[in-house]
Amino acid sequence: MKLKIKKGDTVKVISGAAVGQQGEVLSVDKKNNRVTIEGVQMKKHLKPQVSQENPDGGIIDINKSIHISNVMLVDPKTGEPTRVGRKVEGDKIVRYAKKSGEVLS
Repeated sequence: MKLKIKKGDTVKVISGAAVGQQGEVLSVDKKNNRVTIEGVQMKKHLKPQVSQENPDGGIIDINKSIHISNVMLVDPKTGEPTRVGRKVEGDKIVRYAKKSGEVLS
């Protein structure tokens, strides 16, 4: 299955706890259909542990993955979330934003 979001794309979260947040895709997990987005941080609660980074425990912010269905690509021309299409230009298949028709890198 081809995923329409790639590493380096700017996406906006449209569903879930981080709705409305926007950031760049750091990684894509094709097997589990999940993406990790820069700036979209979730909180993780840690128990006190011996010989770890946080021996006292506490709450830390980490970049967790989000299911790919909860994000939409941001159109580079308008800055709004858009769907992604594919079309043939010459001998290549390129992605384009459906709202503006602009070809994506």
